[in-house]
Amino acid sequence: MKISASYWMFEGGLEATKPIAEAMQEAKDLGFEAIELAIGSKGVLTEKTTQAECEEIVATSQKIGIEISSIASGESWGCSPTANDDETRAKIIDFTRKALQVTKWLGTDAYLFVPGAVDVFFLPDAEVIPYDVCYERAEDAIKQLLSAAEETGVTICVENVWNKFLLSPLEMRDFIDSFNSQMIGAYFDVGNVLLTGYPDHWIRILGERIKRVHVKDFKLSVGTVEGFVDLLEGDVDFEEVKKALADVVYDGYITAELLPFEPGRPEKTAQAMKKIFK
Repeated sequence: MKISASYWMFEGGLEATKPIAEAMQEAKDLGFEAIELAIGSKGVLTEKTTQAECEEIVATSQKIGIEISSIASGESWGCSPTANDDETRAKIIDFTRKALQVTKWLGTDAYLFVPGAVDVFFLPDAEVIPYDVCYERAEDAIKQLLSAAEETGVTICVENVWNKFLLSPLEMRDFIDSFNSQMIGAYFDVGNVLLTGYPDHWIRILGERIKRVHVKDFKLSVGTVEGFVDLLEGDVDFEEVKKALADVVYDGYITAELLPFEPGRPEKTAQAMKKIFK
């Protein structure tokens, strides 16, 4: 396995203002083997980024000596594939098709996709979508994106996030399998699942469907978003996680996603990642 850093965990990352070359160099200097870049409708990497610009980013990564592990996007939170508004749903489909092309140009084959949400935990005024409606719309969104995934060779990786949707590993497994396509997989987040389940159970059930892995830590005694803590300071049993990943023969990228940026956190995260996975 190769350890990777999320672009979002560096200063200016969540704001999408951190120059990509600087983030890659910082990740490299900390000992990460790869970096997960992030795409949005605004910032340093968008769906309008050109092929030439992507090729320049790839050339820079090669010069620095760091791989691009995957592309993440949080665009679906504010422009949801499961929104009530038809135009909103059409907009995120268009964005994602273009983002899949950018992902290909950046030389990686995995795109983190939030397929929708029953509600958005950090947006208290966001609409609440009935679970069954959310499921149908998320399914429809992925069906619309499937041809773009196949054409680009980029897997749409559905992540388990705090969206009150796809709440069990069995449901996630069956949701992915329903598309009968190798271009739909799972982006498994170890920390996100801890509140309601066991990461090792999810890993063994999802198995080869897992295309990428995020790691963060979480304190069950807190039980809210404030429970997310630095690696090795929460309740994630990383030894069990590693055993489960070995059992399903996962040997891909493990990306640290510790948010938001705090002075010293990237350094602390790099040390923890080496201790856990190296």
